[in-house]
Amino acid sequence: MRLTHLADYAVVMMTAAARRAPSARLSATELAEETGVPLPTAQKLMQKLSAYGLLVGQRGFGGGYALARPVGEISLADIVEAVEGPIAMTQCVGHEDGSSDCALDQHCRVKPHMGIVGNAVRGALGSVSLQELAR
Repeated sequence: MRLTHLADYAVVMMTAAARRAPSARLSATELAEETGVPLPTAQKLMQKLSAYGLLVGQRGFGGGYALARPVGEISLADIVEAVEGPIAMTQCVGHEDGSSDCALDQHCRVKPHMGIVGNAVRGALGSVSLQELAR
């Protein structure tokens, strides 16, 4: 399993945000400059992270984004899922309705167990807090 560039960038940006004061307002421009993430990508990611509830935005004078929760309450799994969606190890367990486009679906004896694997991976990522990453 490998994180996409967007998920990787989101982790880098959230880690940079976590190093600031808890109530600090963040802008995409500042985080892009600090992290090296291209500005359009930083803007896109901040919107995704906000929509997922990891950042809160405030418009107007003194506006920007802030972390929505304390850094110890945001996990690596939260950040990855905000960008990538639910963590699933295979295509067959990635569909919420249980459907699959796999040719082996009707005969597969592994599929029922892949949810266990996905939950284990999510648990491992969930055990790493943003606070730990920011150290």
